[in-house]
Amino acid sequence: MSITLPTSHRTGATSAAASGQVGPAPWDLLGAPPHSPVRARLAEQVFRHAVRDLPVRVALAGGERLGAGAADAPLMRILDPAAFFQRLGADSKIGFGESYMAGEWVSPEPADLLTPFAERLPTLVPKPLQSLRRWVDAPKPGNERNTTTGSQRNVERHYDLSNDVFAAFLDDTMTYSAALFTPGTTGLADAQRAKMDRVLDLAGVGAGTRLLEIGTGWGALAIRAAERGAQVTTLTLSTEQRELAQRRIAEAGLTERVDVQLRDYRHAAGSYDAIVSVEMIEAVGSEYWSGYFTALDRLLAPGGRIGLQAITMPHDRMLASRRSHTWIHKYIFPGGEIPSLHAIEQTVREHTGLRGTERHSFGPDYATTLRTWRDTFRRRWNDIAGQGFSERFQRMWEFYLAYSEAGFRAGYLDVWQLGFRKAQVT
Repeated sequence: MSITLPTSHRTGATSAAASGQVGPAPWDLLGAPPHSPVRARLAEQVFRHAVRDLPVRVALAGGERLGAGAADAPLMRILDPAAFFQRLGADSKIGFGESYMAGEWVSPEPADLLTPFAERLPTLVPKPLQSLRRWVDAPKPGNERNTTTGSQRNVERHYDLSNDVFAAFLDDTMTYSAALFTPGTTGLADAQRAKMDRVLDLAGVGAGTRLLEIGTGWGALAIRAAERGAQVTTLTLSTEQRELAQRRIAEAGLTERVDVQLRDYRHAAGSYDAIVSVEMIEAVGSEYWSGYFTALDRLLAPGGRIGLQAITMPHDRMLASRRSHTWIHKYIFPGGEIPSLHAIEQTVREHTGLRGTERHSFGPDYATTLRTWRDTFRRRWNDIAGQGFSERFQRMWEFYLAYSEAGFRAGYLDVWQLGFRKAQVT
């Protein structure tokens, strides 16, 4: 998973200096929601319709209560209804999260609140209004396409924030993807090692394996593979991650076994016995999925194996939402696109000679991982704030982690480990 933002979230930093943007960054514009009374009234009607049967409690300033939840149901307090509905009217997919960032609504436990919304996401908006999606939803910005230069920009927005921020809430392995809580695992770091071991097993990684990793992170999986005796080449587009990964690899005494390259997967060369890629496909973009899997096929030696970990969503929801610009794109994951399992397998089948071998889903474990990250983020917030990050940054990250947790709890999102093999030359 990839979620970071430019250093302009730090108090006193300018967005242009920190991220190359011209003019104020989006989080600096929250104080002036667009005013459209007609759209605000329509948004309020849709929201009231959406929550009337949900098992939640919605308390509006002034005393009005909405929702069908009992006294112990998740609670949403809308402190500034006018601003909240203005944001929803301007762009519901972005405005809902922006309103939380601005403090216009709060919840004692946002993941519990958002889970019922996620469970009924396809039907929250009445069908007659769903046909208006193409006029209401903003399209994805063209400058976030995952071209070779676009991917570099998007990754910089993801990862070149601050290694110290990630270190504050990740476990000691510095692993930023779903953990696998198998029987006997004790704690998040142990579950992360279990995840790494299973994806390495899918790829058949052992002593002497020539391994290519696409998406280095902070080097944990490369270290784990090298400890098995593999010779690892690992690719990243993040200078911040590369620097820390190289330092961690050196501290583990594995520099001779791991080569960390600042390189796009499209420019990779060589032949490898195995390839692993953990939650990197979400940053590829659908228009490049065929090229991504073609590259894997090209780089994999005959008889070689692949271990892939991917976040997925239902195929029909992927098709319905793939062109929309969302809060996640705007603030967290520019250029991101979550595939469906069907889309992955169809792309592999149509564009490569690879064949599937195994597949395992563990979506509930991702919900647990996200809850652990969010609890740690809250507990360590003073340390993060000490680096100069604002309360708005705090609310943004809490909303993101809670929103994602709700998606996995509801089953709207899932995560899979997939194995593929390339045929031997006969």
